[in-house]
This record gives sequence, structure tokens and C-alpha cells, in this order.
Amino acid sequence: MKPVMSPYLVPFKGRLKPSTLTNEPPGDAPGKKGCRKALGKEIDRLDELQRRLYAEDRRSLLILFQAMDAAGKDSTIRAVMTGIDPSGCQVFSFKQPSKEELDHDFLWRTTQALPERGRIGIFNRSYYEETLVVRVHPEYLEAQRIDIPDGLDQLWPQRFESIRQYERHLSENGTVILKFWLNVSKGEQRNRFLSRLDEARKNWKFSIKDVEERQHWDSYMHAYHQTLEATSRPWAPWYAIPADDKPYMRWQVARIIRKTLEGMEPRYPQADQDEAKRFAEMRQVLNNES
Repeated sequence: MKPVMSPYLVPFKGRLKPSTLTNEPPGDAPGKKGCRKALGKEIDRLDELQRRLYAEDRRSLLILFQAMDAAGKDSTIRAVMTGIDPSGCQVFSFKQPSKEELDHDFLWRTTQALPERGRIGIFNRSYYEETLVVRVHPEYLEAQRIDIPDGLDQLWPQRFESIRQYERHLSENGTVILKFWLNVSKGEQRNRFLSRLDEARKNWKFSIKDVEERQHWDSYMHAYHQTLEATSRPWAPWYAIPADDKPYMRWQVARIIRKTLEGMEPRYPQADQDEAKRFAEMRQVLNNES
């Protein structure tokens, strides 16, 4: 199926356009109230489409979220998937890998969490951490105990190629893939960190390490840009969503998910001739009950 067209769709070949990398909504975007209203309409439609996908039980939808800290991954997942039947949706958050996970290749741990047919699977962070945080902190590779004969400069293209092939394989076997980079600005991240410090109920979200990672902002942006350029493909597109305005961001994410599901055209299973005859017999049995 064709990717959903959007001003935030990352090109499949070539370099990222500056217009794709905005942190703010366009000037003609609705205000917060308008975005929340639009999001509500998208959620209503998503609920029906998810029911059809679950009943059809032939394909799955995998949604990946990547972002700098405080961009709003958790709240976006919560806001967009509100109202969706939990039996048809599963969310996995990938933190620091365990010893068992480090004893396998970098795609192994997420493969265990892929959605079954009929389900929507959401990855809060993913195998892309291996071309992002590990690229910024190559010392993490020591725990993976892998040989890098050609040096780090060749490792990242190799991982990009592995990811492209992996996602192509998933796509050819019934998994539709959507990838969102929630593109928050450094200034807005600072404001959100301060909010976590100033409001007691948000203190639990704050981590000293998050502030330390801000010192590597330019390196992270370089890693993100190269990753998106190398791995946005028609079968697994990236969308760089402006993240400084959360209501607008959530609406855009929901809109793209809804349009993707509409493009999949999930359908309720139809009874064949024999089943229809059997159903008619069962209806008669039930109607004859006293």
C-alpha cells in the first residue's frame, strides 16, 4: 500500500528538507481546542478501523515512536490510543537492554514483541536506538561483544541495511509499518524539564541523565537525520512530526494512523455459502425456543 501523504513524510531517497524538520505547527493550524476536537474525531474513526483489523485477522500494524526525552512519546501513545479496544493493541517500551538481549543480535529483542495478525503493536523506542543512542555513545557497543573489523564508520551503514531488509521482510509478510519521530526543539525540551522540576507531581519523570544528554544534542540530531534518510522507505515510512505543540502533534499522529488503516481497508469476515446456510439453521433453532 502507498504511504500516507503528509508534509512531514521523510523522503525515501535524498536528504531531509528543512521544511520537513520544523518543530512548530504551520501558521494556519487550528488552536489547541481545535486540535483536541480534531483528535477526538480521529479516535472515533480509529476505534472502528481497529475492530475491523482485529476481526479480519490477516494483517498487523506496527507503529514506532522515537524522540528525544520530553518530546511526548508516552502522552501521545496514551492520547491517540484512548478508546481503542485493549485486546487489539499492545504497547512495548524498550529501555536499557538486558544481558539476555545483549547476547543476541540487535534486532532480536524487538522481534519477540512484534504484533500478531489483527493487532496494532506500538514500540516506544525500538531497534533504532542502535543507530541513535549507541551511535552517540559507541562505548555501549562493548557490552554487545561484536567484532567491528571495518570500524565504526562502516557499522552504521551496515545496521541501516539490516533494518531496511528486516522491515521489508515484515512488510512482505503482512505487517504494515509506521514510524514517527517526534521532533521537539532543544528550547522546548528545556521548558519541559523545568516543568518536571517545578511541579511535584511531575518530579518522578525527571532524570539527571536527561539533562546530561542535552550536551550531545547536535550529535543526536546528526544521528537522527542520517537514520531517517537511510531508512525511510515506501514500505516503512518515517514521519517527522513537530513536537513543540502537543495537541497538534497528537492530532497529526492520529491522522496518519487513521489514513494508514483506511488504506489497509480491513473488512469484517463474510460468511461463505455453507456458513450462511448453517447460520440460518441456527437462527431457526433459536427462534423456536420457548
